[in-house]
Amino acid sequence: MGKITGFLEIERQERGYDKPEQRLENYREFVHPLPYGEVSKQAARCMDCGIPFCHQGCPVNNQIPDWNNLVYRDQWRTAMENLHSTNNFPEFTGRICPAPCEASCTLNIQENPVTIKTIECQIVDRAWEEGWIQPVVAPKKTGKTVAVVGSGPAGMACAQQLARAGHSVTLFEKSDRIGGLLRYGIPDFKMEKHLIDRRIRQMEAEGVAFRPGVEVGVGVSVEMLLADYDALVLSGGAEAPRDLTVENRDVSGIHFAMDFLTQQNKRIAGDAEEKAAPHGTLSAKGKHVVVIGGGDTGSDCIGTSNRHGAVSVTQLEIMPQPPAKENKLLVWPDWPLRFRTSSSQEEGCERDFAVQTKRAIAKDGKITGLECVKVDWQLGDGGKMNLVEVPGSEFTLKADLVLLAMGFVGPRKAGLVEQAGVELDPRGNVKAATSNYKTSAPKIFSCGDMRRGQSLVVWAIREGRQCARGVDEFLMGSSELPR
Repeated sequence: MGKITGFLEIERQERGYDKPEQRLENYREFVHPLPYGEVSKQAARCMDCGIPFCHQGCPVNNQIPDWNNLVYRDQWRTAMENLHSTNNFPEFTGRICPAPCEASCTLNIQENPVTIKTIECQIVDRAWEEGWIQPVVAPKKTGKTVAVVGSGPAGMACAQQLARAGHSVTLFEKSDRIGGLLRYGIPDFKMEKHLIDRRIRQMEAEGVAFRPGVEVGVGVSVEMLLADYDALVLSGGAEAPRDLTVENRDVSGIHFAMDFLTQQNKRIAGDAEEKAAPHGTLSAKGKHVVVIGGGDTGSDCIGTSNRHGAVSVTQLEIMPQPPAKENKLLVWPDWPLRFRTSSSQEEGCERDFAVQTKRAIAKDGKITGLECVKVDWQLGDGGKMNLVEVPGSEFTLKADLVLLAMGFVGPRKAGLVEQAGVELDPRGNVKAATSNYKTSAPKIFSCGDMRRGQSLVVWAIREGRQCARGVDEFLMGSSELPR
């Protein structure tokens, strides 16, 4: 694959970024694509490793060595076709996926993996520029109808695959725009929304009908959909946020991260403030911001707060600080736990690890600070890790705005899930087997975060594709859709 000695001769080169002070001035993407010739050189680094461990790192089963070889040989259009054979939306994953494939790359043993994510993104971006991506219209209709509820990456991938199989698909979304978490959870500086819009246009040409602003379980009942459609797919995501159970939690100034992020994305989309923030504006301008949660959502809150003009941003994580480097012999080719700094964290924030919030301090009903304590994770009976406060480590943080980014505990139960009457797994997610994605209720399937729990966009796309095959087999007796 690629150039036999490419990994020895060519240095890894990543895409460049605008400087932090430049990108804080706006909400646009700030990544600088590599010239096509340089991308081909990077693809040449893909070695003939015998066993492509990158395959096990990629949830959508991208044939990474194959399209690396095609890019190296300047066969970009064939590379695009190969890439789309496993991934409906590589421009999404090429921007916001953490690239577990690169962690699994054989060259990562030496901290020098192939720039797989960069190559993937530039294959699809060039394909759009060249006009190679066109609607894939089914040669004939099956006469079967499918309702997909939830238009995030899982719902979009499922709907597109089913439409290409010839079914009549309607995609329902409770928000005013299609895209789910991609639309309102991912800041524009990480992924601009015109990328979603052009996929919507492609899918409309393929026969998918979009119904934004329709909340199934409220405005439209599950019973109505089951009566009107031959199959129903639940892909509404894991939207129930993990809350902070501390004294004074209900004071003004403590908000869930998604409420904060959604407002900003609506503003950028052109919504008036009363539409973007119907329950009151959330702004970090001139405030001391504390973000509780050390993951990607917390990072997105940091980048948005800094663009608002926050006086300071502090991020708290309850887990201990990871090591600077992982033990390759112990963890490779699995995803490693190690210290990472996101582009938003690079733009400016204080980070503190092994911290637990004890109490919110308020004055006149408004947040003014947080009482915190350092904690230690100690091994207890039965091998369970227990959280133990460090004596004398209490401290107070000034806070005018606290954003809760502590993850999600599963799908919201009221409305859609309750009306569907489906069985839940022990974690509260919709229970469905990955062999066919059927739930316990007749005609109902589930995929993505609603079935899996909070996860990555790339996992959502995989589940949407596989669920589409399960639905197709259910409707037709067999399926030619890929898994």
